[in-house]
Amino acid sequence: MASYVVMEPPGRSEKVDATALVRDGFAWLGFLVPPLWFAWHRLWLEAALAFVIMGLLSMLGQKLGLGLAGSLLSLLVSLYVGLEGQGLRIAALRRRGWHEWGVVQAGRLDDADIRYALESETLADEVAPMPRMVPDAALARPAQPGMALGLTHIPGRS
Repeated sequence: MASYVVMEPPGRSEKVDATALVRDGFAWLGFLVPPLWFAWHRLWLEAALAFVIMGLLSMLGQKLGLGLAGSLLSLLVSLYVGLEGQGLRIAALRRRGWHEWGVVQAGRLDDADIRYALESETLADEVAPMPRMVPDAALARPAQPGMALGLTHIPGRS
């Protein structure tokens, strides 16, 4: 089973079905064609950066006369995108104001979407927790003066 990170948009109430489910795992298309994979997911800055870095590493390999090893340097970028591409997608969604709802485990994307819908419906039906009571700071006991043995001092005990 695969894990899917569920990201909800900033205005949850107005966009009910606008969640993004990002599969947590290796991105094979990100490994094979990193700039195109970034562009497909609308990560324009990352796409441009991957294209430039891959080109620079390839040219550096040719300038140094490394031959095939120079071209394999750009494979490092592909490997990085394959391993960390989904994490970069999640980080980009967070920068846009999306928040992480949680993680759903399912075999396919459709199953993950159904599980998310069922779990979010179940959570919406539950009673909201009582608001937390915050005590008045003026009623708090003053700090106990005196020597303390150890990291903390427990008032009333020696």
